[in-house]
Amino acid sequence: MSIKATSDTTTPPENSADPNKPHITWQDSYSQAHIAIEALSSILQSIPPSLSKSETPAFSLLHDPETADQISRRLRQPDSGAGDDDLCRWLYDTFQTSLPDLHLVVLRFLPIIAGAYLSRVTLHKPLAGFEAVLLALYAHETTSRNGHSVTVSIPDLSHSSIYHETKQTSKNSATELNLAVISPSLDPHGTVRSTRRARIVGVALELYYSKISNIPVGSKIDLCEFCRVWSGHDGTELESPGSSEGKEIEGENLERKNEVKKGRISLPWELLQPVLRILGHCLMSPDKDKELYEAACSASRSLYARSLRDINSKAILATGSLLNLVKLAAESNGDVDHTEITLSNVITI
Repeated sequence: MSIKATSDTTTPPENSADPNKPHITWQDSYSQAHIAIEALSSILQSIPPSLSKSETPAFSLLHDPETADQISRRLRQPDSGAGDDDLCRWLYDTFQTSLPDLHLVVLRFLPIIAGAYLSRVTLHKPLAGFEAVLLALYAHETTSRNGHSVTVSIPDLSHSSIYHETKQTSKNSATELNLAVISPSLDPHGTVRSTRRARIVGVALELYYSKISNIPVGSKIDLCEFCRVWSGHDGTELESPGSSEGKEIEGENLERKNEVKKGRISLPWELLQPVLRILGHCLMSPDKDKELYEAACSASRSLYARSLRDINSKAILATGSLLNLVKLAAESNGDVDHTEITLSNVITI
C-alpha cells in the first residue's frame, strides 16, 4: 500500500460549512475509535486489551503509554516515513475521521514526525508517508482559517488612554485597531516543496499548539528534545567556562554535543515561531511537570545559542524572553504565580 502526498481529500468533516452535517453521537465516535484501534492492531505487535474494552477508546488510545511507545519507536526507525509505510497510512486515515479525540492521537505524534522528517529530508530519501500526514494537518488548518490570517490587536499608543488626562486633542477620536499578523493566510498545497516545507511544518505545529492543553506530556518532551537537535547546540555554551558545573557537563556530554550538531537544520521564523510558542507553554504550564520544564529549559538555551550564532535579532529577543521566564521562575522558587490576582481588603494608594 503506497501513499501519495496529496491534500485533495483532506478537508476535515468537522470544519465543513455544510449545514446538513450530521451530529456525531457517542455511538458513532465509539465505533470510529474502535475501527481505528482494530486497524492499528494489524500494524503494531500488540495492543492492550483495555483499549477495546474502554468506554472512551479514543481517550484511552491517546493516553496509553505502551501503545505510544510502540508507535514512537516505529516512527523513529531509519526506514520509516516512506510511501508504503502502513503506520503513516494509519495516521493519515485516522486524521480524516470526524472524531476530534482521534485527531489528538495523530497530533500526539507530530513532534516525532516533524523531527524525523526535517532531520532526514537532506538525505534525499523518499518520505511521502510523513509528507502525507503533514499535508493532511496543513489542509485541516487551511480549511479552518477559511483564507484568513491569524492576527492580534495591539493598542494604538498615538491615542490617549481613557485613564489619563491630556491637553492634546486628537483629530480623530475613533480608536483604530492595529493588527499584528501572527500567521499569514494559507494557500492550499498538494505537495511539499523545499520552498514551502518550513511553512507546512510550521502550520502543523500551530495546529499542535492550539490543542496543546489536551496533548500528553510525553509528546511535549519529544518536541523539546527535537528542538535541541534542530538547533545544533546543547545549551552548555551558556555555562560559565570556569565553573565546575560547566567543566563536568563538558566532560560528560562531549559525545552528545557531536551528535546534536549533526542534526542541525535551517530554522526560518515561520518554523521557529510556533516552536517558541510551544516552549512558552511548556515553561508556564499549569501542570508543573518537572521533566517537561527541564526539557523546555534545555531547548530554550539551545535555541538561544543558535540565535546568537546566526546573529538573528528577532530570534535572540524571543529566545532570550524564554530564558528570562526561566530566570524568574528560579528566583521565585515556584512559590509565586505572577498571573494570580491577590485578594485583599486593603487599598494601597
